[in-house]
Amino acid sequence: MDLLGLGSKVDIDFILDPLEQRKQVEVKLDDNNNKRSLQYIYYDGEDVGGSVQIKLKKNSKVEHQGIRLEFIGQIEMLNDRSTIHEFINLSKLLAFPGELTENTSIDFHFPSVEKPYESYIGINVKLRYFLRLTIIRRFTNTVAERDICVQQLSQYPEINNSIKMEVGIEDCLHIEFEYNKSKYHLKDVIVGKIYFLLVRIKIKHMEIAILKKESTGNGPNIYAETETIAKYEIMDGAPVRGESIPIRLFLGGYDLTPTMKDIQRKFSVRYFLNLVLVDEEERRYFKQQEIVLWRKQDKVKTKNSAKQYAHFEPPNPPIKPEDSAAGISGSGNSPVNGPSSSGNNSDSTSD
Repeated sequence: MDLLGLGSKVDIDFILDPLEQRKQVEVKLDDNNNKRSLQYIYYDGEDVGGSVQIKLKKNSKVEHQGIRLEFIGQIEMLNDRSTIHEFINLSKLLAFPGELTENTSIDFHFPSVEKPYESYIGINVKLRYFLRLTIIRRFTNTVAERDICVQQLSQYPEINNSIKMEVGIEDCLHIEFEYNKSKYHLKDVIVGKIYFLLVRIKIKHMEIAILKKESTGNGPNIYAETETIAKYEIMDGAPVRGESIPIRLFLGGYDLTPTMKDIQRKFSVRYFLNLVLVDEEERRYFKQQEIVLWRKQDKVKTKNSAKQYAHFEPPNPPIKPEDSAAGISGSGNSPVNGPSSSGNNSDSTSD
């Protein structure tokens, strides 16, 4: 680890899961997916604890004015590196001023830490949670950081209406599309149908795409970016009146996040299904429909899952000598979604 000010005198390591019970996830470090790292998963309200190991090299000694550890949640605007907004900053003094003469391990514990938002790395914005250790020195502080990944779990929505719309071009094209619901979890399957009620233009093919729209800033200084997450051709050739096209699109194979709305008044992330029809003259007719994405709890719980989803096992009843021991077992299977499927979406309107 590169530490400013100490050169090769010190190595610092964060031990967050000594028993190796916490889940990890591979997280992209930039929006181009060029760099990725494994990070431990945490949830809102969970403790953050562990130990910091400070290792000296070549029998060196390090004088310091104190050792401080912070837990930080911040939003960074990538198009303006000077704009950093901290929404969480918890601090602990791990050591009073003194001198490090040997390798040192210091335990730490931040109880019931509020983590209100999901970790996110986008085109123009990054929301991250991390631990920052600072060895305070007379001239230049030594700083080391360790990121964690925070995921926001949601309950099944109480209201999840289907989507039905009729759109088209007067006297040329009239189609109706239907999706089974408007809110989907990240491993869900989008199911729907498209009905052609009137077709008087020569359609060459039809495709459906999942779009992610990221907006940052506020007022007149809003930056909007649209990214195509996936795109499929769902029809090749001209449809006829009365024909219907089924839609079945698996979300589990894509790098999606929950929908994020007006986070700290800094940014939003929204998802849309984009249905595009292309005629023989290469004119494009499209219709976008917003969907809401959310993260659900995994069916298979780990030993160190979030407190709010902890698994409760009732105590075993007393066994009488004449009775034989009885056991209760259960198993659950969670569906596995493939990375792709044909999909279809909203209706088309003229460009």
